[in-house]
Amino acid sequence: MANIKSQEKRILRSERERRENRRRTSTIKTHFRRLQAAVEGGDAETMDAEHRKLVSLIDKAAEHDAIHRNNAARKKSRAARIRASAGN
Repeated sequence: MANIKSQEKRILRSERERRENRRRTSTIKTHFRRLQAAVEGGDAETMDAEHRKLVSLIDKAAEHDAIHRNNAARKKSRAARIRASAGN
């Protein structure tokens, strides 16, 4: 553990931020699975709701630097492809 008071605070802050980032990325993964399940289930209303929620979560994660903006763009593109695959 650090001897310097400010460094102790920084360590605690870093851990708190890491947990927040992990929560955001984990939630995104969960909603990807929900979107995939909605597509396989064929429920258009649920699929649209899940897609909107997923895109919102991705944008918020990128806004808070939990994920890089290019990573966010790639995830949103992937979500759009999953949603579009329901039409086939």
